[in-house]
Amino acid sequence: MRKKIVVSLAATASLAGVIATAPTASAEASPPDCPKGNVCVWDSSVTGGPTVIRTEHNWYGSHTFGHWGGSIFNNGVRYPGADHIQATWTFDGKTWDRCLHYNPGPGEYAIRGFATGVTLKSLVWRGEC
Repeated sequence: MRKKIVVSLAATASLAGVIATAPTASAEASPPDCPKGNVCVWDSSVTGGPTVIRTEHNWYGSHTFGHWGGSIFNNGVRYPGADHIQATWTFDGKTWDRCLHYNPGPGEYAIRGFATGVTLKSLVWRGEC
């Protein structure tokens, strides 16, 4: 009986150690000029430099990325039903889209490295991808 208790305690301690050391999600730092609650766009393949689009609301328009390409970052906050971004763009005669989770994820929350000539058409807040 005593051996069962010792084995049980050892197993419990072992499990507690695994739980205590399990990694937690860590938010990426907010990019410059992109406050929490916004989706932001840059005319470069990195999330820095002047922000060309920054909004807490849906965005519709036409923004073509130039020589340096472009990037999008969903710096939104948890808001069930409206915290993911549906990004839609055109390139080479085709329409593309991708859903981005809010930072820190799980999943993709940024697109970095759009090609020259990609035209961003919309950024729409939505629920889960």
